[in-house]
Amino acid sequence: MEDYLVKALCYKGSIRAYALCATNTIAEAQQRHDTWSSSTAALGRTMVGSLLLGATLKGEDKLTVKVQGNGPAGAIIVDSNGSGDVKGYIKNPHVSLKLNDSGKIDVRGAVGDVGVFTVIKDLGLKETFSGQTPIVSGEIGEDFTYFMTVSEQIPSAIGLSVLVDTDDTVKAAGGFMIQVMPGADEKTIDFIEKRLLEVPMVSRLLEDGESPEQILERLLGEGEVDILEKMPVQFKCDCSKDKFGTAIIAVGLDEINAMIEEDHGAEAVCQFCGNKYQYSETDLIELREEAIKNTLKGREE
Repeated sequence: MEDYLVKALCYKGSIRAYALCATNTIAEAQQRHDTWSSSTAALGRTMVGSLLLGATLKGEDKLTVKVQGNGPAGAIIVDSNGSGDVKGYIKNPHVSLKLNDSGKIDVRGAVGDVGVFTVIKDLGLKETFSGQTPIVSGEIGEDFTYFMTVSEQIPSAIGLSVLVDTDDTVKAAGGFMIQVMPGADEKTIDFIEKRLLEVPMVSRLLEDGESPEQILERLLGEGEVDILEKMPVQFKCDCSKDKFGTAIIAVGLDEINAMIEEDHGAEAVCQFCGNKYQYSETDLIELREEAIKNTLKGREE
């Protein structure tokens, strides 16, 4: 199945809903970072949740989700935008714990249950908007839900699911977000809460061939889902040799001189996607000249 996200309104606009299949997207992240099962599930869930939050933004507006827990996986950093692009990394990709008491991948054990959950939004304005809540479970889905309810003041139900095979590859990944708008009646809310308890994991449904649209109908009732938009989602990193060159200029002349004189070159590796960029001695000399120009310009100003 192709990776895509659907946006919907339900029950005369009193419920807003999103669902997506992101199997190929999370599989690419797993391959790029060589993540093991627990890290795969933790990073994958964070990426799926970030895509769902990103879907509430406009086009090129973007957000960053940081999950900084006390578990062995370390920090998880994910960027997404309103166009369905996502990239992310996990500090320790090689975490594979025993299954938890429910027989599932121990995401909480990898992430930890103490720490900070942060969302930073860049809406193209002078300043970014940042919200922060404590990690409440380390299962990621509950942490997204808590953030939306407390920080964004939007009562939400968020389900995130990554099905990992025995060889650490991704079999299925996806999720949903249901938001209660002003005017929703108690009968509707009660119905949805009951459905949430009955519906299997999203990744299992996706593995069985169900679409995001069908998953929303399972959750919200047949005939109640009005699909507004279908949007492709994908792993996409905006790194480039020029961007890393700008970062090299920023480290200062002493560092650049050391790269030239001691190493006669440099290699930059993107944390988000693993792409590598090589800088020859000639490249570094050109960057050094740019750094000198910037220094002189700063003094003149």
